[in-house]
Amino acid sequence: MSTIAFRATQADRELVERLSRDGETASDVLRRALRVLDREHWHAEAQADADRIIAVGENLADEPDAW
Repeated sequence: MSTIAFRATQADRELVERLSRDGETASDVLRRALRVLDREHWHAEAQADADRIIAVGENLADEPDAW
C-alpha cells in the first residue's frame, strides 16, 4: 500500500468532517469519495455511449436476442 498526500484547504477539511460517518477516518471518507467519483465517471461514459447510439438511429430493441 502506498501513501498519496495532498494539501487540504480549510474547506476540504470541513467537508471531510461534515461528510464523515461515525468511526470513519479522513482516509475512509476520501476513499468513499473516490468511489463516488468513479461511479459518476462510469455513468457519464455509459450516457455518452447511449447518446451515440441514439444519434446514429440504432435501436438495440430491433436486434435479435443473443440467447
